[in-house]
Amino acid sequence: MLYRALIRPILYVVPAEAAHRFAFSCLRILTTIPGFRSLLRRVLLPRVPSLTVRVLGLEFPTPIGLAAGFDKDALGFEALGALGFGFVEVGTLTSRAQPGRPKPRLFRLPRDRALVNRMGFNNRGARDAVPRLAGRRRTVVGVNIGKHASVSDTGTVDDYQETAALVAPHADYVAVNVSSPNTPGLRDLQGIERLRPLLAGVRKALDEASSDRHVPLLVKIAPDLVDEDIEMIADLAVELALDGIIATNTTISREGLETDASEVDRCGSGGLSGPPVAERSLRILRLLRHRLGDRLVLISVGGVESAAQAWERIQAGASLVQVYTGFVYQGPALPRRLAKGVARSAAQAGFQTVQDAVGSSSM
Repeated sequence: MLYRALIRPILYVVPAEAAHRFAFSCLRILTTIPGFRSLLRRVLLPRVPSLTVRVLGLEFPTPIGLAAGFDKDALGFEALGALGFGFVEVGTLTSRAQPGRPKPRLFRLPRDRALVNRMGFNNRGARDAVPRLAGRRRTVVGVNIGKHASVSDTGTVDDYQETAALVAPHADYVAVNVSSPNTPGLRDLQGIERLRPLLAGVRKALDEASSDRHVPLLVKIAPDLVDEDIEMIADLAVELALDGIIATNTTISREGLETDASEVDRCGSGGLSGPPVAERSLRILRLLRHRLGDRLVLISVGGVESAAQAWERIQAGASLVQVYTGFVYQGPALPRRLAKGVARSAAQAGFQTVQDAVGSSSM
């Protein structure tokens, strides 16, 4: 309530990207105060045994995670974990540093509780993030990797392999991002003939760089794919023995927005996130569950902003649920509120654990 009544209006005075940097910096600074991070974790991270999810060879204290894009450079995943997230996905990281697209590149659509971004994988590069990822941590951290904008089509697999090898020893899981609309040609990699050698190459790089353990590998897909393509990617993921699929990234569609068309046009190109993508994201999740059953772990992301929606995603087949835009609009109380709400829904439905409910509405 304090966030929406006082803090958010102040942040809205400045452009969206500047507000993000300021708020994230404040969180990181506050959590350097001795004992403050532990206090936050005790207060905000629900300690409810029924919330624990065991998938990907990992133990998640809650199924509610933060999607990639918020902590691009792995600067504050422990601070974010202390806010109550069951896991944090950092990145997207690329093989080398890159500035991303020209500013302004992040826009708010408050009437739709949505964001438009064309950041373009701005990050300091995987080598810069590795020392922070290599330290001891309490938070489960996935690493999202993408293609460097300067790399040609013929160098794509090598580029992803380079990044994968750098982060493999330190990532709890790795997510291959081929679905951002903000790197030219990236979404073309979702075509099966290009995706097969890419994912096989990343799997090989992970195995060689971390021979003492299996690093779970997932692929993140776009909501704008047709159903047939989604089914083909699901089949490919099984063929290549991937560990899971993250569905979905942002959309290039602008359908169904309440925001005035002129305001939307001023934002320009980029990926739209938040409630406008929720329906399609849920539909894709159900399609994947129908195609795959429980053979792969499904992580659902896209428009989730309430406990009821998170519970719906779990029942539809998601073992884990990520948020991003809802966190921006609702603030730091969101992960705890979602987790507690999901735990209540599971208990009311007669499930001993939330994990027992995964896919229950598709049975």
